[in-house]
Amino acid sequence: MLKSYYKPGIVEAGCDEAGRGCLAGPVFAAAVILPVDFEDPLLNDSKKLSPLVRNHLRKVIEKESLAWSVAYADNEKIDEMNILRASILAMHQALEKLSLRPDHILVDGNCFYAYHNIPHTCFIKGDARYASIAAASVLAKTWRDEYMISLHKEFTWYKWDKNKGYPTPEHRAGIAKFGISPYHRKSFSLFGNQLKLIF
Repeated sequence: MLKSYYKPGIVEAGCDEAGRGCLAGPVFAAAVILPVDFEDPLLNDSKKLSPLVRNHLRKVIEKESLAWSVAYADNEKIDEMNILRASILAMHQALEKLSLRPDHILVDGNCFYAYHNIPHTCFIKGDARYASIAAASVLAKTWRDEYMISLHKEFTWYKWDKNKGYPTPEHRAGIAKFGISPYHRKSFSLFGNQLKLIF
């Protein structure tokens, strides 16, 4: 059962990202403020959900949240500042777009840079512990998947409609045959067998 809050009596925003391990496309991040009494038995870490359930939950979250927003850092920004910093930048941008200012920020993972003067707490596997982080993971994942499917129409040979930019054999084969696109992350190991993350 996901927890509704970390600290009682304050406004908390959950943050998560999607696409950190991809070879192409942006990293997306979302920030979500849920009502304290929000409940949905389907809500969980987005990676554990089917696309059908994720898309259903996206509509529920966008309708019932007190505030939500989505932002991204593109592949050029990732190459410029590295994937970790770009992920946190996207989270900051999502927080900036919220219509309601939170008193505390819950972040999935183990690293975050302070956002203005708002306290934050990081949780490893936080998207499986707190509803607001799980909701953010669903929004980040569904928005990013939708974006990568739109890019697939421009570069069909990478099969982004199926792999969403992750380093699958089909994606690697497309790179080997056609080279890279303007959306690929040049700071990543695009031709090797192992994905290289720069921190």
